[in-house]
Amino acid sequence: MAVHIWGRLSSLNVRKVVWAAQETGVAFTRSDAGMAFGVVKTPAYLAMNPNALVPTLQDGDFVLWESNAIVRYLCAKYGDATLYPQDLAARFDAERWMDWQQTTLNRDSGGAFAQWFRTPAEQRDAAVIARSTAATEPAMAQLNDHLATRAYVGGAHFSMADIPAACDVHRWFGLPQPRPAWPHLERWFASILSRPATRGVLDLPLS
Repeated sequence: MAVHIWGRLSSLNVRKVVWAAQETGVAFTRSDAGMAFGVVKTPAYLAMNPNALVPTLQDGDFVLWESNAIVRYLCAKYGDATLYPQDLAARFDAERWMDWQQTTLNRDSGGAFAQWFRTPAEQRDAAVIARSTAATEPAMAQLNDHLATRAYVGGAHFSMADIPAACDVHRWFGLPQPRPAWPHLERWFASILSRPATRGVLDLPLS
Protein backbone atom coordinates (compact mmCIF):
# COMPACT_ATOMS: atom_id res chain seq x y z
CA MET A 1 0.00 0.00 0.00
CA ALA A 2 1.20 3.52 -0.77
CA VAL A 3 2.71 5.92 1.73
CA HIS A 4 0.35 8.79 2.58
CA ILE A 5 1.17 11.99 4.45
CA TRP A 6 -1.47 14.10 6.15
CA GLY A 7 -0.69 17.78 6.65
CA ARG A 8 -0.47 21.21 5.07
CA LEU A 9 2.85 22.36 3.60
CA SER A 10 2.73 25.63 5.55
CA SER A 11 3.67 23.52 8.59
CA LEU A 12 7.38 23.23 9.32
CA ASN A 13 6.80 19.74 10.67
CA VAL A 14 5.00 18.61 7.53
CA ARG A 15 7.79 20.06 5.39
CA LYS A 16 10.29 17.86 7.23
CA VAL A 17 8.32 14.75 6.41
CA VAL A 18 7.64 15.58 2.76
CA TRP A 19 11.30 16.43 2.20
CA ALA A 20 12.42 13.21 3.89
CA ALA A 21 10.10 11.20 1.66
CA GLN A 22 11.44 12.97 -1.42
CA GLU A 23 15.02 12.27 -0.34
CA THR A 24 14.29 8.55 -0.17
CA GLY A 25 12.46 8.44 -3.49
CA VAL A 26 9.52 6.53 -2.03
CA ALA A 27 6.22 7.09 -3.84
CA PHE A 28 3.74 8.94 -1.66
CA THR A 29 0.59 11.02 -1.70
CA ARG A 30 -0.33 13.90 0.58
CA SER A 31 -3.58 15.42 1.83
CA ASP A 32 -3.88 18.94 3.23
CA ALA A 33 -4.95 18.97 6.87
CA GLY A 34 -4.76 21.36 9.78
CA MET A 35 -5.59 25.04 10.31
CA ALA A 36 -7.85 26.31 7.49
CA PHE A 37 -8.04 22.83 5.95
CA GLY A 38 -9.62 21.28 9.02
CA VAL A 39 -9.67 17.46 9.00
CA VAL A 40 -7.61 17.02 12.16
CA LYS A 41 -10.60 17.01 14.53
CA THR A 42 -12.69 14.56 12.55
CA PRO A 43 -13.25 11.15 14.14
CA ALA A 44 -11.37 9.41 11.34
CA TYR A 45 -8.30 11.59 11.78
CA LEU A 46 -8.38 11.45 15.57
CA ALA A 47 -8.41 7.67 15.32
CA MET A 48 -5.02 7.96 13.60
CA ASN A 49 -3.62 10.85 15.62
CA PRO A 50 -5.37 11.66 18.91
CA ASN A 51 -3.29 14.84 19.23
CA ALA A 52 -5.25 16.45 16.35
CA LEU A 53 -1.98 17.70 14.90
CA VAL A 54 -0.04 17.28 11.66
CA PRO A 55 1.79 15.47 10.23
CA THR A 56 0.52 11.93 10.32
CA LEU A 57 2.02 9.17 8.20
CA GLN A 58 0.20 6.13 6.88
CA ASP A 59 2.37 3.37 5.47
CA GLY A 60 0.09 0.51 4.70
CA ASP A 61 -1.50 -0.48 8.01
CA PHE A 62 1.13 1.37 10.03
CA VAL A 63 0.29 4.86 11.32
CA LEU A 64 2.86 7.18 12.85
CA TRP A 65 2.79 10.72 14.24
CA GLU A 66 5.50 13.08 15.56
CA SER A 67 7.46 14.66 12.72
CA ASN A 68 11.00 13.70 13.67
CA ALA A 69 9.93 10.12 14.37
CA ILE A 70 8.39 10.03 10.89
CA VAL A 71 11.61 11.40 9.35
CA ARG A 72 13.59 8.66 11.11
CA TYR A 73 11.16 5.98 9.98
CA LEU A 74 11.15 7.06 6.34
CA CYS A 75 14.94 7.31 6.23
CA ALA A 76 15.37 3.94 7.95
CA LYS A 77 12.87 2.06 5.80
CA TYR A 78 13.28 3.73 2.42
CA GLY A 79 16.61 5.55 2.61
CA ASP A 80 20.19 4.37 2.37
CA ALA A 81 22.96 3.92 4.93
CA THR A 82 24.06 7.53 4.52
CA LEU A 83 20.62 9.04 5.01
CA TYR A 84 20.00 6.76 8.00
CA PRO A 85 23.43 6.03 9.51
CA GLN A 86 24.10 2.41 10.38
CA ASP A 87 27.03 3.10 12.68
CA LEU A 88 25.54 3.63 16.14
CA ALA A 89 27.73 6.58 17.05
CA ALA A 90 26.85 8.35 13.79
CA ARG A 91 23.19 7.48 14.13
CA PHE A 92 22.84 8.79 17.64
CA ASP A 93 24.80 11.91 16.80
CA ALA A 94 22.13 12.52 14.16
CA GLU A 95 19.39 11.67 16.68
CA ARG A 96 20.88 14.15 19.15
CA TRP A 97 20.71 17.05 16.68
CA MET A 98 17.19 16.07 15.63
CA ASP A 99 16.09 16.20 19.26
CA TRP A 100 17.89 19.53 19.74
CA GLN A 101 15.97 20.97 16.81
CA GLN A 102 12.67 19.98 18.35
CA THR A 103 13.38 20.90 21.97
CA THR A 104 15.54 24.01 21.49
CA LEU A 105 15.64 25.54 18.03
CA ASN A 106 11.97 25.08 17.19
CA ARG A 107 10.84 26.12 20.66
CA ASP A 108 12.89 29.31 20.61
CA SER A 109 12.22 30.38 17.03
CA GLY A 110 8.50 29.75 16.93
CA GLY A 111 7.49 32.90 18.75
CA ALA A 112 8.93 35.33 16.23
CA PHE A 113 7.55 33.32 13.31
CA ALA A 114 4.07 33.28 14.82
CA GLN A 115 4.16 37.03 15.33
CA TRP A 116 5.37 37.84 11.80
CA PHE A 117 3.27 35.35 9.85
CA ARG A 118 0.35 34.21 11.99
CA THR A 119 -0.56 37.44 13.81
CA PRO A 120 -2.24 40.48 12.25
CA ALA A 121 0.14 43.44 12.08
CA GLU A 122 -1.91 45.54 14.46
CA GLN A 123 -1.79 42.75 17.06
CA ARG A 124 1.91 41.90 16.90
CA ASP A 125 3.83 41.96 20.13
CA ALA A 126 7.36 43.29 19.65
CA ALA A 127 8.38 41.88 23.03
CA VAL A 128 7.55 38.35 21.89
CA ILE A 129 9.66 38.83 18.76
CA ALA A 130 12.51 40.22 20.83
CA ARG A 131 12.44 37.32 23.31
CA SER A 132 12.30 34.77 20.51
CA THR A 133 15.19 36.45 18.71
CA ALA A 134 17.29 36.66 21.88
CA ALA A 135 16.81 32.93 22.44
CA THR A 136 17.20 31.81 18.82
CA GLU A 137 20.33 33.70 17.81
CA PRO A 138 22.58 31.81 20.29
CA ALA A 139 21.14 28.52 19.04
CA MET A 140 21.85 29.50 15.44
CA ALA A 141 25.35 30.54 16.49
CA GLN A 142 25.80 27.11 18.10
CA LEU A 143 24.80 25.39 14.88
CA ASN A 144 27.07 27.72 12.91
CA ASP A 145 30.02 26.79 15.15
CA HIS A 146 29.21 23.09 14.79
CA LEU A 147 29.21 23.42 10.99
CA ALA A 148 32.61 25.15 10.99
CA THR A 149 34.30 21.75 11.02
CA ARG A 150 31.95 19.61 8.95
CA ALA A 151 29.99 19.79 5.71
CA TYR A 152 26.71 18.64 7.22
CA VAL A 153 25.15 18.37 10.64
CA GLY A 154 26.15 14.72 10.97
CA GLY A 155 29.58 15.05 9.38
CA ALA A 156 30.83 14.63 5.83
CA HIS A 157 27.54 13.46 4.31
CA PHE A 158 23.95 14.67 4.19
CA SER A 159 21.78 12.63 6.55
CA MET A 160 18.47 12.69 8.37
CA ALA A 161 20.10 15.06 10.89
CA ASP A 162 20.04 17.90 8.35
CA ILE A 163 16.33 17.80 7.59
CA PRO A 164 14.76 19.16 10.79
CA ALA A 165 17.49 21.76 11.35
CA ALA A 166 17.30 23.04 7.77
CA CYS A 167 13.52 23.43 7.98
CA ASP A 168 13.96 25.62 11.06
CA VAL A 169 16.77 27.63 9.45
CA HIS A 170 14.62 28.11 6.34
CA ARG A 171 11.85 29.53 8.50
CA TRP A 172 14.18 31.79 10.48
CA PHE A 173 15.96 33.12 7.41
CA GLY A 174 12.55 33.98 5.95
CA LEU A 175 11.59 36.34 8.77
CA PRO A 176 11.52 40.03 7.80
CA GLN A 177 14.06 41.08 10.41
CA PRO A 178 17.85 41.54 10.52
CA ARG A 179 20.12 38.74 11.68
CA PRO A 180 23.84 38.28 12.30
CA ALA A 181 26.16 36.76 9.72
CA TRP A 182 26.65 33.05 10.27
CA PRO A 183 29.00 32.05 7.45
CA HIS A 184 29.18 28.31 8.13
CA LEU A 185 25.44 28.05 8.61
CA GLU A 186 24.83 30.04 5.41
CA ARG A 187 27.26 27.87 3.42
CA TRP A 188 25.56 24.72 4.68
CA PHE A 189 22.08 26.06 3.97
CA ALA A 190 23.07 27.02 0.43
CA SER A 191 24.20 23.44 -0.15
CA ILE A 192 20.90 22.20 1.28
CA LEU A 193 18.90 24.36 -1.12
CA SER A 194 20.77 22.85 -4.06
CA ARG A 195 19.31 19.41 -3.31
CA PRO A 196 16.53 18.42 -5.75
CA ALA A 197 14.52 16.82 -2.94
CA THR A 198 13.95 20.22 -1.33
CA ARG A 199 11.83 21.35 -4.30
CA GLY A 200 8.26 21.94 -3.29
CA VAL A 201 9.35 22.30 0.34
CA LEU A 202 12.12 24.80 0.99
CA ASP A 203 11.31 26.89 -2.08
CA LEU A 204 7.83 27.68 -0.76
CA PRO A 205 7.12 31.05 0.89
CA LEU A 206 6.38 31.12 4.60
CA SER A 207 2.77 31.41 5.61
